[in-house]
Amino acid sequence: MSSTKQTIAFIGLGIMGRPMAINLVKAGFDVVGFNLEPAAIEAVAAAGGRGAGNIAEAVKGADVIAVMVPDSPDVELVLTGEDGVFDNAREGALVIDFSTILPDVSRRMAEVGAARGLRVLDAPVSGGEAGAIEGSLSIMVGGTAEDFALGAPVFDAVGATIVHVGPSGSGQTVKAANQLIVAGNIELLAEAIVFLEAHHVDTEAAVKVLGGGLAGSTVLQRKAGNMLSRNFAPGFRIALHHKDMGIVTNAAREAGVVIPLGAAVAQLIASLNAQGHGGLDHSALFKSVEELSGRAGESHTS
Repeated sequence: MSSTKQTIAFIGLGIMGRPMAINLVKAGFDVVGFNLEPAAIEAVAAAGGRGAGNIAEAVKGADVIAVMVPDSPDVELVLTGEDGVFDNAREGALVIDFSTILPDVSRRMAEVGAARGLRVLDAPVSGGEAGAIEGSLSIMVGGTAEDFALGAPVFDAVGATIVHVGPSGSGQTVKAANQLIVAGNIELLAEAIVFLEAHHVDTEAAVKVLGGGLAGSTVLQRKAGNMLSRNFAPGFRIALHHKDMGIVTNAAREAGVVIPLGAAVAQLIASLNAQGHGGLDHSALFKSVEELSGRAGESHTS
């Protein structure tokens, strides 16, 4: 299908959803956005899309319905709630859920959608706000191969690494593994920077050379700067990673898999969230390491 002939309803225009919707506009899709905050709808309209006053208005007649909301209950409400997506989508429409939620909820939503003649994919993303803006997200997709192929033009407009990982729910399982790895990387990066600063090393130089070796990672490239500058403006909020680590730990327990390091990091994230830091970027794990080391508030000049 040509992107110029497709209408996409995009539900959820937050930190991730808004730039994704705008990239779909840039790719030539007719994008109709809906969000609880009108300013987000206005931003998409200003970029060349259209706004809707509610989910029903956004969804009617759409070829594809994209969803990007915070948690499992939000997805269930958007899809199956009164006057939601499933009540208003045309038969045969493709529903792509970009949210990160429980795998069993994704499987159930796919079953309910299929019973109504809809194609449903779970397609959580990784790459944070920067990846959403750049259109370089990693997208792990669960669902049928046929539906995955149907969604290719949409995925290509917002992502760079797009992989079909199995049946419904598989995308969410892979995303859980992704969030486990990311959390561990951020925590170890935070520990390394606090360690380097304690020894009065030129931390910017140290981060540069570490990034060129085996310790290098996307996490180091994108999050070290936040830690060095103590700027934790949200790209991906602690509250959301706290939710994701709950998904990881629950899924690991169900599978009988032990994740000792992951469990420890999950508790550190939970601690930050409980202290009221849920709105900060997940690189704020650095704050916990500083405090545990008794170094919070110290000068950090090289």
